[in-house]
Amino acid sequence: MIDVKPLHPLFAGEVSGIDLRDPVDDATRAAIVAALDRYAVLVFHGQQLDDDRQMAFSGSFGPLGQTAIVKRKGYTPRLNPHFTDISNLDENSEILALNDRRRMMALGNRLWHTDHAFRPVPSKYSLLYAHAVPPEGGETEFTDMRAAYDALPATRKAQIADMVAMHSLMYSREVIGFTDFAPEEHAAFPPAPHPLVRIHPGSGRKALYLAAYASEIRGMPVPDGRMLLRDLTEHATQRQFVYTHRWTVGDLLMWDNRSLMHRAGDYDMTQRRDLRRNTVIQDISTMDEKARATAAVA
Repeated sequence: MIDVKPLHPLFAGEVSGIDLRDPVDDATRAAIVAALDRYAVLVFHGQQLDDDRQMAFSGSFGPLGQTAIVKRKGYTPRLNPHFTDISNLDENSEILALNDRRRMMALGNRLWHTDHAFRPVPSKYSLLYAHAVPPEGGETEFTDMRAAYDALPATRKAQIADMVAMHSLMYSREVIGFTDFAPEEHAAFPPAPHPLVRIHPGSGRKALYLAAYASEIRGMPVPDGRMLLRDLTEHATQRQFVYTHRWTVGDLLMWDNRSLMHRAGDYDMTQRRDLRRNTVIQDISTMDEKARATAAVA
């Protein structure tokens, strides 16, 4: 059975006693899910995974999502479509030019976000594995959105209880000045609605659900909604809520997007960084999830 050592006063745990190359039995899978319900992000050091083994482990927790990249003419993906390529490498595994569109698009990952929140049915879990890391920089930061919610004043909790935010992939890139999107790309990713507060089904805890994709609050004037979203994000990313992971080759991180936001750190992009991510998608939209929870209470 796995052992978990806390890495932060609020969340994040280091897991030992498991080789992720081996098939996961039901008891081990249940123990990992229970640990995620408690710690929200788990660190597995010293793993030796190829893409097939990573996909097998990830897929044991549910159906895998596909990368959000809209393929343009002449673009050849480096990885299986069930991977999101968190690297600075092209299809030949050479370092991307600084003006490469893929590198510019990936800069948005340095904003606080939760994976696939720009989709109506977002991801439940993410699993990110390190094949190559730069000698310094490139950390990943996580912030505990459950603890952030708990720390809100009662008046703010009441204010936002039933609010819905609209999340847009394009908006998250436009705020950093990247606007190189074709009409078909805009059509592929229309804004998605999500409750601003979610109840985690495993722990029963309430959590803020924010991301750099959140562009407005439904029913609120856009400037007011954006100020509220900025205020909540500033609150949620205070240092007491944040765990920073410094990568080593062979690390696999697994986290629960329903409980966290995360962001990538800066690094020297002339150095190789090769991380590969799977996502496990939810079975229903967040709006349906909210409706079910409301009906259960009624």
